[in-house]
Amino acid sequence: MIEWVSLRQGTRPVPQPVPTPLVWATACVGALTLVTVHNMVVGSDRPGLALAALSLLAGLLGLCARFTAAPGTALLCWLTLNGFAVPPAGTLTWTGHRDTFWLTCLCAATLVGTAAARIGHARAAYRRLASAVTTPDPQDEPHLG
Repeated sequence: MIEWVSLRQGTRPVPQPVPTPLVWATACVGALTLVTVHNMVVGSDRPGLALAALSLLAGLLGLCARFTAAPGTALLCWLTLNGFAVPPAGTLTWTGHRDTFWLTCLCAATLVGTAAARIGHARAAYRRLASAVTTPDPQDEPHLG
């Protein structure tokens, strides 16, 4: 479906977030890449470093995503972390406090990234609108003469 959008040189709207399926696909590929690199460089005996790297990835993905993408992004990162960064590799397990903490960290990182992006976009839009209102356009002034 084609959506017609007018191109004008007025104030720019707040940028649209990236579609959720694209964010989730990036989370899958990025998490697998990070965990693979982590396992090759550090090994699978220190999952704390993998958690930090995946939290950073989740936060960065949150910068361009909707709030509704946060739980899925955190879950995909956790599945990769639990399945491939903790021995035995390829086996999903649930260790009460540890996995709850990991899911909380990943979800919080995604939500913080998304909230920071929304606040930044809102402040930028407010500045653009405020400067557009206070700066008069010389073409709009009536000519006396």
